[in-house]
Amino acid sequence: MMFRQAFVAATMLTALALTPVSAAEFEKNIMTGGPQGTYIQIGRDIAALGKTCSLTLNVKESAGSLENFVGVRNSRNTQFGIVQSDVLEYLKTFEADDLEVQQAVRGVRIMYPLYNEEIHVLARTDVKDMGDLAGKKVAVGVKDSGTFLTSSLVLDILQVKTGERVPLNPDAALPKLLAGEIDAFFYVAGAPAALFKNNPIDGAKFHLVPITEAPLLATYTPSRIDGGTYAFQKEPVELIAVKAVMMTYDYDVKRNAYQRESCKAVSEFSNLILNNLDKLQASGHPKWKDVDLTALPPGWQVGVCVKAGMALDYKPACKAPAAADQGQDGNEEYLNLLKQRLKKQ
Repeated sequence: MMFRQAFVAATMLTALALTPVSAAEFEKNIMTGGPQGTYIQIGRDIAALGKTCSLTLNVKESAGSLENFVGVRNSRNTQFGIVQSDVLEYLKTFEADDLEVQQAVRGVRIMYPLYNEEIHVLARTDVKDMGDLAGKKVAVGVKDSGTFLTSSLVLDILQVKTGERVPLNPDAALPKLLAGEIDAFFYVAGAPAALFKNNPIDGAKFHLVPITEAPLLATYTPSRIDGGTYAFQKEPVELIAVKAVMMTYDYDVKRNAYQRESCKAVSEFSNLILNNLDKLQASGHPKWKDVDLTALPPGWQVGVCVKAGMALDYKPACKAPAAADQGQDGNEEYLNLLKQRLKKQ
């Protein structure tokens, strides 16, 4: 209920951004997550793909799924956001009987389903399973994050009564765990998560808690992190995962210039991702290899502008960057122009 109230309040307080803007002001943004998370790396991969087509996409840090959903719904020049599927399922459940939630989710659409994100619970080694979190001090993520919703749902489903649920994001929770100020923390991120790869963690003192409890399998997918994925975790660990989904808005090209430009941006990136998925899988974040474009979350529709970009006859209006056509020293165009001039003499 607290999450539902926070979501409705956030959508109502944010100024609706579906008003016309001039071409000079137009920009494109994707809402992602924290600086060491998987979302921001996926966003950067998409932005890099856009650059090959002279399309600039700004990658924005955020608290996570809830903020990203609200951003796509309301924030100015925010055409894309990455959201966890359990957040979408949670909102869809409320939507059926709640007029405020119906209004808050109106117009938000699927861009593409992406990959499964593992639910990491890093804890002291004396925490052997989820039941051992009872009475412990556990960081559950900040209020606007997908980690906050997921950790709350997992603990409630299992009826685990922690001693305290601390509202910290994973970046802030890790040093507190290492210092003994908390006992564990949740982090929903696609493995390998940079937070765990880039920070020294003593495997003799800390580990990833297995999450195999049967009641969770009605909502989440069984998953596994192989031994050695993180330096501190030598053995494989069985846990659960949730789907990451790229969201957008159902822009109306007949409404105004802003919506036409935004719909065009959605179509362009829809086309780029679909036609270059193999390149993303080869050189982007490892999670691109796990992308399943058929795994649509139930109850949600794909955007019209997305499908326009997927059409076989769709031709992107973008063009390759000028640098791609230049010689090694960047002077090929100059030399060609010079040759044309000299021929006329």
